[in-house]
Amino acid sequence: MNKLNHIAFIMDGNGRWGKKKKKGRNFGHIKGVEAVKKIVSSSVKFKIPVVTFYVFSSENWKRPKKEISFLFNLISNYFSKEIKSVMSQGIKINIIGEMNKLSPEVKKILKKTMHLTKKNKKILVNLAINYGSKNEILNAIKKTKKKLSLKNFEKNLFTKNIPHPDILIRTGGHQRLSNFMLWQLAYAELFFLKKLWPDFNSRDLKKVINQYKQSKRNFGAI
Repeated sequence: MNKLNHIAFIMDGNGRWGKKKKKGRNFGHIKGVEAVKKIVSSSVKFKIPVVTFYVFSSENWKRPKKEISFLFNLISNYFSKEIKSVMSQGIKINIIGEMNKLSPEVKKILKKTMHLTKKNKKILVNLAINYGSKNEILNAIKKTKKKLSLKNFEKNLFTKNIPHPDILIRTGGHQRLSNFMLWQLAYAELFFLKKLWPDFNSRDLKKVINQYKQSKRNFGAI
């Protein structure tokens, strides 16, 4: 049976879900946050050590400014109001991505959240914010001062000291990686679901985990 250390999520479909419900894209983003909370709780229940959510890509800056503003207000408000709940659940929050490009207010809240939760050990939740895998790889090469090797290179990735994902789950029907963890997903089992992210639930997660545990992982061997 395959060991499971890390699941990564591309949470596609929030905006489409909101429009489908005739309540707008932002309503879909609100429900998307609720889905994240449920999946984190389920991941703790299923004893998954690490989960990573693709929150905001480096390409998402192309979206309308009002939507971007709403998304970052949603993130900031969540951690301002829910930090006690996050702490009580033993959740450690880590941000991967280029935080230097975020607003001072958002950076302050995210850094405070990471600091307050750094000793929590129940589950590590990575939030990929202003994240782009191509830039991550390029920057890691530039930062590698010693002889370039896999070990030295990986020390300069955002995911330093974090096991690579065993599973990638993408909701929303699209079958692509969208510049997400291109290096780290080299040997991950990929699951593409038509269901939109706000509808993704614990049963869906359990089904994927069961499929993963039954798969044969050779890593190039026989």
